[in-house]
Amino acid sequence: MARFGRVITAMVTPFRPDGSLDPDEAQRVARHLVDHGSEGLVVAGSTGEGATLTDDEKTTLFRAVVDAVHGDAKVIAGSGTNSTEHSVELTRIAEKAGVDAALAVTPYYNRPPQDALLHHFRTIADSSNLPVLMYDIPSRSAIKIEVDTIVRAAEHANIVGIKDAGSDLSSSTLMAARVPDDFEIYSGNDPETLGLQAIGAVGVISVQSHVMGELLLEQFEAFERGDMARAREIQFLQRRTQPALLTNNPIPIKAAMRILGFNVGEPRAPLRPANADEEENIRKALAELGAL
Repeated sequence: MARFGRVITAMVTPFRPDGSLDPDEAQRVARHLVDHGSEGLVVAGSTGEGATLTDDEKTTLFRAVVDAVHGDAKVIAGSGTNSTEHSVELTRIAEKAGVDAALAVTPYYNRPPQDALLHHFRTIADSSNLPVLMYDIPSRSAIKIEVDTIVRAAEHANIVGIKDAGSDLSSSTLMAARVPDDFEIYSGNDPETLGLQAIGAVGVISVQSHVMGELLLEQFEAFERGDMARAREIQFLQRRTQPALLTNNPIPIKAAMRILGFNVGEPRAPLRPANADEEENIRKALAELGAL
């Protein structure tokens, strides 16, 4: 059983019209997600625009979401940055806010060697009592966590799993074969979830679960009972709607949430709002998912 849930939503961060953080709407979004299939939430991750949030905003957001879900779902703080010292500070802040775990992204831009990556993750894991998920996303960080590094990191008692957004099934298979049985793999890319389930992934940290959380939970349940036809059907539906909902994340998913009546505001610069053509495609995707 996945300790943080099978369907974990990488939650958008709501902003007011003036661009300031809206913690009240964050609580409303969090509650909606938990009531519609999400068993966990990642706060201030990539989809949550963590890179453009201040530390004070992250602190407020962590507390607001923890208060909103009241233990009905796990809350995972996006506390990783490309600075080890800053990541440690944010992880300690998140622990005090009452979250259940920390998500530590591969340091972006710096491109540290693998031994330095290992030191980075171990230092974060040493800094608090929170369980830590590593986050491998070469498309954003420009460096991949190699399998040997993951295996060595998994020896640390506080490093309990990985969000795998590496888009390399061969590497993921090798990793799954080598890590301890209690080290949890979470799909980090929606369209790859079923493939990763097949090699042992316990859950997904999803963007599309904002608008199809119950369907994704059904996909996991279908897989668990051996109904591969239904699991594939949902994965194919997810893949068909993915281009409209995931391109330049979180631009389209914030638009989708606005269309569904949530006052999440626009992405912060350097991102931009969805344009008219994108919104039309988003509406078509939402209609295909039965969300409209």
